[in-house]
Amino acid sequence: MKSLPLRAAVCALVSAWALAPAVADETCNSPFMSGLIKGQEQYLHVWTLGEKGVGDGSDKLVTIDVIPGSATYGKVIHAIAVGGRGEAHHMGFTDDRKYLWAGRLDDSKIFIFDVGSDPSTPKLVKTIDNLAETTGYVGPHTFYALPGRMLVQALSNKKDHGGVTGLITYNNAGELVTTTPMPLTDGGDGYGYDIAIDPAQNRMLTSSFTGWTNYMMDLSQLIQDNSAMKNFGNTMVMWDLKAMKPLRVFSVPGAPLEIRWALKPGANWAITAGALTSKLYLIKEDDKHEWQAKAVADVGDPSKIPLPVDISISSDASSLWVNTFMDGTARLFDLSNPEAPKQVYAKKIGAQVNMVSQSWDGKRVYFTTSLLANWDKKGTENEQFLKGYSWDGKGLKEDFVVDFHKEGLGRAHHMKFTARAQKAELP
Repeated sequence: MKSLPLRAAVCALVSAWALAPAVADETCNSPFMSGLIKGQEQYLHVWTLGEKGVGDGSDKLVTIDVIPGSATYGKVIHAIAVGGRGEAHHMGFTDDRKYLWAGRLDDSKIFIFDVGSDPSTPKLVKTIDNLAETTGYVGPHTFYALPGRMLVQALSNKKDHGGVTGLITYNNAGELVTTTPMPLTDGGDGYGYDIAIDPAQNRMLTSSFTGWTNYMMDLSQLIQDNSAMKNFGNTMVMWDLKAMKPLRVFSVPGAPLEIRWALKPGANWAITAGALTSKLYLIKEDDKHEWQAKAVADVGDPSKIPLPVDISISSDASSLWVNTFMDGTARLFDLSNPEAPKQVYAKKIGAQVNMVSQSWDGKRVYFTTSLLANWDKKGTENEQFLKGYSWDGKGLKEDFVVDFHKEGLGRAHHMKFTARAQKAELP
């Protein structure tokens, strides 16, 4: 399979992006996306894990109305079941923002939803069910838009279900273009997790987690298994985006998960959190124009392993939300000096909390609960909800709660925003 068309398209859009950077929408989306929300999001889509004995038990895409003043504000207005329970996890828009790709970590199925025709009622238009057979990889995790392409980071492989894995490129029609293995030389451990791109610098960062055998294991069993606990990624990789070639492998201990580039013009750094070390790591270009990775702050008390999971950077890169799963707390860090982040606010969201998404203006923040089906807490602490908050710069004010158990939906995981297409203004 030839990679030249992909490389040429990326080169062209890198140049275009430098002239017209994104100015709205959720802060963690691919910078290659068009059709951005220019203001208030209207719908919140939640990729939801099916749970035995809860509703129909199936994984599903759930849509919430988040239009202020709407009669159904903060309510479920649509849900589409995809059948079975395959560990629904993350989602990502295509570059034209018309389609939403969603993956499952257990059976490796990928579902493509039409959210452009009517975002209030997404429609399933394609299912990719041969990822393992065609690529050798399993566990599609991150979906990241490239020009006319979808870049997918897998977590594991078909051969031994360990952590050695790779990147997969599809075209927007869901046809396989090429695969790229994660590096195993020059310090590379072959693990993968998240993708983040800074087109202005032609740089891509990837992080690392663990393989199928670990992420499908019960968390209490995993923690007690000394051998299994050694099978987590401890690296991040800097790539040449146009060439799709690894440039440098950084040592970043303790499963660095979500990556967020600073979004303000001229910034030259990104940040991540180590799940097992409970630290924030800064990836930054030094005075010699060499990229370095270093720990810059603790998240809570590392000795208690609060397990930092999702993070969300503000659009001006001045602050960072960090969720810690074990104590159900959202923490806000001041990033005015990225070399020394400082926690300035904290709020307990629930018994457990995982994903966080904030609006571009920073005034609305949403939280969901589920991490992985076998890692979520048990009994009464197995809370499954979506909570919407307003942020006034001083504190979070709860606006609505959707209890996914009471609604018969399952385990709430990844979120994405949509809105109806905006009409052009008349001259």
